[in-house]
Amino acid sequence: MFTERDINTGRRVGVIEVITGSMFSGKTEELIRRLKRAGYARQKVEIFKPAIDVRYSESAVVSHDDNTIRSTPVENSSNILLLSADVDVVGIDEAQFFDKHLVDVVVQLANQGVRVIVAGLDMDFKGNPFGPMPGLMAVADFVTKVHAVCMRCGTNAQFSHRLSEKEQVVLLGEKDIYEPLCRRCYIQANARQ
Repeated sequence: MFTERDINTGRRVGVIEVITGSMFSGKTEELIRRLKRAGYARQKVEIFKPAIDVRYSESAVVSHDDNTIRSTPVENSSNILLLSADVDVVGIDEAQFFDKHLVDVVVQLANQGVRVIVAGLDMDFKGNPFGPMPGLMAVADFVTKVHAVCMRCGTNAQFSHRLSEKEQVVLLGEKDIYEPLCRRCYIQANARQ
């Protein structure tokens, strides 16, 4: 933990930034933008994603707009600590798929002076808080909530509505399985099911 003495002696203090919202809201796009800016500033950057997310690439973080940045897939959050020695910035995509210990990992990195930028869904398809995201938002220095466009009425969307009948919480998919909806359209869609 940092003390006032650490700050006064110039010891680098980290920060936690969380980017969250529904599917198709631009979370990964914003994560990539921030990480590339850090790279332009000649900061040492490491990016991680859950190993289960192979939708676009096994070893890259890819946005829905096909923006790409290289990453390291990891099985669990403790691997992030092992692989992020001597870095300035750590990026983590699809944080909702990580275990609950991700919050501790992120706090430890920030306490070591690392800027940590995390992107993930705030809610699952049922509208419930998703994985470690509530804890990450609680410990974050900054939270950016981005919105998609509702596919039914065109207003801001904050829900990821599942088009599939499958009930498991983790179901990787794209526009064939999910659509972003506003609150009104989300309630209407779920009332019909």
